[in-house]
Formats: sequence, C-alpha cells, structure tokens
Amino acid sequence: MAKSYVKFEVSNDVVAKVYEALQLAKQSGTIRKGANEATKSIERGLATFVAIAGDVEPEEVVMHLPTMCEQKKVPYVFVPSKVELGKSIGLNVQCAAVAVENRGKASGQFDDIASRVTGKSQGAQSSSKQQKEKPKEEAKAESKPQPKSQ
Repeated sequence: MAKSYVKFEVSNDVVAKVYEALQLAKQSGTIRKGANEATKSIERGLATFVAIAGDVEPEEVVMHLPTMCEQKKVPYVFVPSKVELGKSIGLNVQCAAVAVENRGKASGQFDDIASRVTGKSQGAQSSSKQQKEKPKEEAKAESKPQPKSQ
C-alpha cells in the first residue's frame, strides 16, 4: 500500500458522497481532470470544489493543491484512491485530482460535503467573513476626524 501524506482522514460515507457528487457534476456541470488542470482552475478562481487522491506517487504532484485551495477559499477533500477518483468521473484510468468549476445539479451535495469536512457550512464561512470585515470599515470611518461645522 502506498504511503499517504493526507492531513486528515475522511469517512467512507463522505468519500462515497464525493464520488457520487463528482459523477453528477460531470453529467450536469463542468469539471477539470488531473493535477495540472485542477491547479489552473484554482489559480483562475474557477474551482468551486476540489477532490485530491491521497495515494498519488510522487506526492509532490498534488501536495501544492491543499495550500492553493486554502488561499483561494476553495473547499477540498482527500479521497483514498486515484483509480476510484478516475472511475467516478467516467475515466478508465487513474486521476490525481478533480476540480469542479460548475457544480450543476450536484451543488447541494458539494455544500453538504464541504460542511462535513470543514465543520461549517459554506454560507456561514462567507457571512462570517463579511461580519469580520464590516467592523474594520466602521472603525476606520469612526477614527477619521470629522470636520467641524460652522
């Protein structure tokens, strides 16, 4: 068995949901196959979800993807098998990574997977970010000296 550098383990239930959601996204949305295509999709800000195989050798092929996803705030998940990842998107060959650009009919499934993996919903992440930014703007406005009216 190949060694794995995966930071966290994902339950078999979640892995099955990922494969199912990827299959649906391939049919009704847009996906990018392979580590190079996934990298480009993330860099361009098009990726909405990324699945990475945990058994890729050498691991350097995909080890940059989690960092990129975190920087661009793209939810990602590790799946145990590159062969199964390839099969889930209709390939007869293995696949190191898949980036979902248009979720199609699988949008709700990806939101559910992301909330299970990260522990919070995507909507909560974006609204909490907006709440954090708002007080900073208000504080800046309050700290500016106001012109005296005469």
